[in-house]
Amino acid sequence: MNDEKTGRVLLIDDDEVFVHVLGRALGARGFDVNSAKDGAEALTRCIDFQPNYIVLDLKLGSESGLALIPRLNAARPGVRILLLTGYASIATAVEAIKRGAHDYLAKPVDADQVAQALIGQPGTAHASTNNLPDAPPPLKRLEWEHIQRVLNECEGNISEAARRLGLHRRTLQRKLAKRPVRETPTR
Repeated sequence: MNDEKTGRVLLIDDDEVFVHVLGRALGARGFDVNSAKDGAEALTRCIDFQPNYIVLDLKLGSESGLALIPRLNAARPGVRILLLTGYASIATAVEAIKRGAHDYLAKPVDADQVAQALIGQPGTAHASTNNLPDAPPPLKRLEWEHIQRVLNECEGNISEAARRLGLHRRTLQRKLAKRPVRETPTR
């Protein structure tokens, strides 16, 4: 085991397999890793464990990782927060940064990307903004981002967001259940 630690990392995600795999990989890179599966446990661990870094998932079951960011910053001032999500959008990235996250990465990510974002190596922060697409994003992607922006403005209230978007509430719920369209085609 590496005697020299890079720092303490708190992984907050409700996916136990993901936490286990990422935790082992970060541990192999010199981090001291602890984990939590929900907001209440995360706040307790944040106070007890005193992490230097937090890797936070956007969706924690029925909870929102966005709502947890200010509380984590209050519990551990100076902590560096990285928000991960499988439902990436520009609106959520902007909202995460406004609420106090330091970086934002879309899943799938590997441990090297997470480690680089955590320690803030030059040229790696916000790596997703360096890979701008040559073509405009697909219409479905723009729709997804618009829905996310309106939902954030409504503080997660599906009924209010549906009203503002001119959609039936169930239609909006079906759209939210789908994964977003990739910004650029895979090669």
